[in-house]
Amino acid sequence: QSMGIEALDNTPRPVPGAGEESGGSLDAMMLDMKRTFDEVVESQASPEKAQQILNNPFYIAVSSSFAGTQEYMAMEKLGQLDKQARRSGEWDLIVVDTPPSRSALDFLDAPERLSSFLDGRFMRLLLAPARGGARFMTAGLGLVTGALTKIIGAQVLRDMQTFVSAFDTLFGGFRARAQRTFELLKADGTSFIVVAAPEPDALREAAYFVERLSGEQMPLAGLVVNRVSRLPEGVLSAEAALSGAQRLGDSSLTAGLLRLHADRVRIVERETRLRERFATSHPGVPTTAVPALSTDVHDLDGLRRIGELLAE
Repeated sequence: QSMGIEALDNTPRPVPGAGEESGGSLDAMMLDMKRTFDEVVESQASPEKAQQILNNPFYIAVSSSFAGTQEYMAMEKLGQLDKQARRSGEWDLIVVDTPPSRSALDFLDAPERLSSFLDGRFMRLLLAPARGGARFMTAGLGLVTGALTKIIGAQVLRDMQTFVSAFDTLFGGFRARAQRTFELLKADGTSFIVVAAPEPDALREAAYFVERLSGEQMPLAGLVVNRVSRLPEGVLSAEAALSGAQRLGDSSLTAGLLRLHADRVRIVERETRLRERFATSHPGVPTTAVPALSTDVHDLDGLRRIGELLAE
């Protein structure tokens, strides 16, 4: 909305008016998990095999709502965009914006989760008939499928087996691409920036991010503390302002302004303590602060103002 775009899809689209002064350009897109999964299938399988997978009810469920699919598809899309940028030189920089929660780092676990899923015992059992498993394996599969049929139904189990059999040839490519993108996240030229408001919960989340990134040896550029309160003009302390307000009485407009001044000063002091506490706990993390603006950012001029404040 701030970039003047009403809707985004899975394809990068030019942002009108961005980069006009410098002769540059800016594209934006919003990850479509299902569409990205479909694109991978279509690019890696023959048309007949791809259509078989895309029409499978189990695939439709997995590609739309399976736990972890969103994070893995984010890895897939990032790998696609990086490959496109290297081939065409279309972009100098790719920015990935993530949700403001601990789930934002789940994509770091995507390659490992994918490998665990593909190499799991259940997947091996489902693939055993297609791979010509040994007689004892087939017998074991019969016991498992018999139990599963009673629990989830024969049709669902057949859909799962058909999906896994059709998808078997693509598994290796999935794992390899996920690992390449994971290495890209650790490569020179990649930087992680953590953004947090000057609030206790937000800075605790920031501390979690920083520690997780350090543990994964990811290139952390620093922390941006956003919407920082500005100290009111003048040298009047909060205590002096409250003392003056008490002397003037509750009905005075000046007394109300003094109390407002005291509240602002105390907010700034509290935010400063929180930032200092974070800096003490994470002394090696560069930190910058962006002051809160008087209005919401709702256009490109507002975004440019944020950029100027970041650069100060």
